[in-house]
Amino acid sequence: MVFEGIPTGYEIRFLIDIGIVLGAGFAIGAERESRNKPAGISTHCLVIGGAMIFTFLSSLVDPNSSSRIAAQVVSGIGFLGAGIILKSEFDKKITNLTTAAAIWYAAAIGMAIGYEYYFLAAVATAFAVGVPRIPHISKLVKKDEET
Repeated sequence: MVFEGIPTGYEIRFLIDIGIVLGAGFAIGAERESRNKPAGISTHCLVIGGAMIFTFLSSLVDPNSSSRIAAQVVSGIGFLGAGIILKSEFDKKITNLTTAAAIWYAAAIGMAIGYEYYFLAAVATAFAVGVPRIPHISKLVKKDEET
């Protein structure tokens, strides 16, 4: 039989996980899009979802090898994030650091969902949405100097 040896009973868990991925990716991506950043809802949903699927599959196929998969997700997503960071030759300004970090952080959320750490994923998602909204000290200092 073609499907012999494939574990069953994981379908509901996967559907729950992919729903949580969509919610987390939407929340983080919407925050990034609201600031006109290059990685938005689609990117964050796909990064979180991809990390979740790799983690989910590794926990199904060989629970003892899941740390090797996790290490590859961390380094692979770090490489993806590095490609988003830009340095202007004109004013030597570096941009998109927060977006790159958000993508890397999103992968960690996906891994948490893949391992069924839903509370951790929910708190981490709220953190990822809230942190970029914290006023930057440099902007607060400039505002004080102007007044």
